[in-house]
Amino acid sequence: MTPVVSARGLRKEYPGHVAVHDVDLEIEHGEVFALLGPNGAGKTTTVEILEGHRKRTAGHVSVLGEDPGSAGRHWRARLGIVLQTATDAAHLTVAEVVRHFARYYPHPRDPEEVVEQVGLTDKAHTRVKALSGGQRRRLDVALGIIGRPELVFLDEPTTGFDPEARRRFWALIRALADEGTTVLLTTHYLDEAEALADRVAVLAAGRIVAQDTPSALGGRSRGEATVRWRDENGFHQERTAFPTKLVTQLSGGRELTDLTVTRPSLEDVYLDLIGGTA
Repeated sequence: MTPVVSARGLRKEYPGHVAVHDVDLEIEHGEVFALLGPNGAGKTTTVEILEGHRKRTAGHVSVLGEDPGSAGRHWRARLGIVLQTATDAAHLTVAEVVRHFARYYPHPRDPEEVVEQVGLTDKAHTRVKALSGGQRRRLDVALGIIGRPELVFLDEPTTGFDPEARRRFWALIRALADEGTTVLLTTHYLDEAEALADRVAVLAAGRIVAQDTPSALGGRSRGEATVRWRDENGFHQERTAFPTKLVTQLSGGRELTDLTVTRPSLEDVYLDLIGGTA
């Protein structure tokens, strides 16, 4: 199957500055793909090019089979976009805004169902100006998915969410993926990327420095584990590529307390990959 998103040698230059350096990306149908990187790494520029909102300097790009730089209205109706900031219809209610946006699309979702999915049913008749920041963000997500998109761009979607709202949002993204919707997610929350993404790419200084599954990124699955334990002689710690073998050797009939085996976290690997660009 043709990738939903394909970029080869994607490059964006500004006078005296290269924001995106020859980026290669492929995102498959139904995949949740997370794009990670510090501020200024080129994430937003890359995503805006894929959305058709910014012109590229060089490279080949295909999104849903078309060049986003020249695709028309029918192509845009197949996308859902949740930006970091959105236009505020302050004096309309939540239900009115969602119903209004639904009319822009040929085959929208049911507005009441979408309001329920993002957890705003009890705020359906509240004016947008009276919503909290987290509730306003949930409304942004509702507007991003109301058109039943084939591809959804989510730019820092859970900023301002409380823990319960984040979990509910994660369930929504999993449900969208189960339906076959492709999701491109940018986030600073590494636990979110680990919970949702099939694959992740890390951008640093405009270049992709690693791409893989969250569990294998940067050799994470092969990284040395840290074994910590306590015995009659006190507390000990040792790094090893073979933690199971070490634990077996250590036990030898002895009682070990506070035993833990820890491999590098996604955050550890991420910070290593972005290095001095953090």
